[in-house]
Amino acid sequence: MMWDKEPVVAVIDDDEPFRTALVESLCSLGYGVRGFASADEFAAMHGEGACDCVITDIHMPGMSGLSLKRLLTARDCRVPVIMITARTEPDLEDRVAASGAVCLLTKPFEANILVGHLERALKN
Repeated sequence: MMWDKEPVVAVIDDDEPFRTALVESLCSLGYGVRGFASADEFAAMHGEGACDCVITDIHMPGMSGLSLKRLLTARDCRVPVIMITARTEPDLEDRVAASGAVCLLTKPFEANILVGHLERALKN
């Protein structure tokens, strides 16, 4: 991976062990990573201004990942968003695609699949 600066990724997930593991994994690959326990926390800090990509869980207490994506769009933020979930529900993929998110990954997923989507998102 070669960038002018270390890309910063925001990881938003209320599942602390998962979030910690994902943050550590991405750090080991050379990304700058900030973890957030909720979309509300990320949004309140205007975290999108300090990151190059957002990886967010969809289903969390408070603001959902889809609601966060709508908020970022309303703020005219073009930071790419990768959505993840452990649940399946009707039309979820369609709602994620309609939101403008890069992709939807279902837990558990292979790290290399996430990294592939992340690298593509950072190039655009």
